[in-house]
Amino acid sequence: MSVERFPRPKHRSPSIKRAQTIDAYVGGRVRSARRRSGMSQSGLGKLLGLTFQQVQKYENGANRIGAGRLFQIAQILAVPIDYFYVDVADHRAVSRSKHAASSAELTFLTSNEYIQLAIAFMSIADAKKRKRVVAFVKGLGGDGDG
Repeated sequence: MSVERFPRPKHRSPSIKRAQTIDAYVGGRVRSARRRSGMSQSGLGKLLGLTFQQVQKYENGANRIGAGRLFQIAQILAVPIDYFYVDVADHRAVSRSKHAASSAELTFLTSNEYIQLAIAFMSIADAKKRKRVVAFVKGLGGDGDG
């Protein structure tokens, strides 16, 4: 008795899931709001009934955030729902332009270091001191201009 074999499907290139630009942008805004609130991915996940890995996928744009879930996130992080879409048109235009920021720059803009630096910088009331800080940081980076 022979076993009937089904033909194997012809070779198909593997389906690679790529984050849509808007998903990555909204995820980055979630990360930014979460960090500003001082909440961890685990903390946000717990309040949403998710694991920190699921929150991480949202923030990276690997998973789309549904409307209801985004509304929950906005309430938890105490931001208006439109916070996640602020400047999205500008972001899309920049991402299409030849002068788009590099991946490393975009990663930095949503990093903990950037947020800490921005908060500390904004707390400097004296404009002359802020200019000196900028000059100092530029000097560290080797950019003598400015």
